[in-house]
Amino acid sequence: MAGVNAATGLWLALQALSLLGVVNYARTLPVDRQEEAPEGVVLLLCVRDDWDGGAALLARLKAQTAPFRLILATSGNCPAAEALALREPEWVQLVRAGIAENEGQKVHKLRAALRALRSDDRWLVFIDADIEPPARLVGRLLFPLVRGKADIATGYRMLLPAPGIMSTLVGAVEMQLATLPRAASATMPWGGAMAMSRTTADRLDLDAALAGRLSDDMAIGQAGWRARLAMRPVRDLLVASPLDGRTGALWRFGVRQYRHIFTNSAGMWSVATVTVALQSVGWAWALGWGGLPAIAIGYAAAWSRALVRRRILAQVLEPAQARQAQRSLVWDMVAPFAVSWAHLAVQLIAATSNRIDWGGWRYRVRRGRVTEMDRKA
Repeated sequence: MAGVNAATGLWLALQALSLLGVVNYARTLPVDRQEEAPEGVVLLLCVRDDWDGGAALLARLKAQTAPFRLILATSGNCPAAEALALREPEWVQLVRAGIAENEGQKVHKLRAALRALRSDDRWLVFIDADIEPPARLVGRLLFPLVRGKADIATGYRMLLPAPGIMSTLVGAVEMQLATLPRAASATMPWGGAMAMSRTTADRLDLDAALAGRLSDDMAIGQAGWRARLAMRPVRDLLVASPLDGRTGALWRFGVRQYRHIFTNSAGMWSVATVTVALQSVGWAWALGWGGLPAIAIGYAAAWSRALVRRRILAQVLEPAQARQAQRSLVWDMVAPFAVSWAHLAVQLIAATSNRIDWGGWRYRVRRGRVTEMDRKA
């Protein structure tokens, strides 16, 4: 009996901590979302050769409250990018990077874009092509940089799952990560929405820091840690990113995200995996041996986290985006144990190989560096 009581107490403490983490994220959301719009802002966007022109993305970029110039980096065979550069030469600078050799194709394009910077480009903003950025994105990322509060500012991805079991499950796993409290000293930037000054890029020797790497954000984050830079999360920038696809593709997406971490930093992967394993083992105990009190504790915490996350989504996303993201909250309310178990499974599978399939290429990665790459059939 004493052992059961002790286990129940530990389970209660674990659930309380997980709930407090989400509450803390909601509590620290900025109320006064100040922006800056300095001169000399350039936005770097890497696209694949099959990019369709991103009409919706371009409309959102043109609605930004802070003006910028766009560098569009391709491998050199993207008709939509070529057409955009011809239509809007004053706004768009096209960079044709060619095919990479033993480094990620995105990293290769990004390095080419960095080499194409002009002398008056003072502020660098990095985004991905699959996001739905709010109008405040550029201005909010620049605010802590211009005010001297950070060297690198970053948002984080908020997946918008399509209807379906697997997409909403992947969204639920990602939402666990998105709403974790983040200390500036332990921030890893996300390449989908990130900014730094030209001075910081030069200090990091960003071209050299990226050379031979597969993951741009992991390479930049690790270089920033080594240089003891202040990397600041902009908590209200949970940037919408649609998620669709078949079960196999969605599962591979989750594994690939963690394989990036595992092949760059086994220590970071270990910390994340142990944290999720505690929840997973706790749920197994609660369902198998803990009885109704333990199950009730787990569900009470899960429903409470879901309610707080719903409030966070309403504050940081557009209404239609928030409704789409809320599909993932159903998992926290119906089967929170499945979210933890799926999360742990992805982490463990990620550690079984150093092969990463991404963007039409198959890479082998060792300590963050590409050792082999081949085009997939």
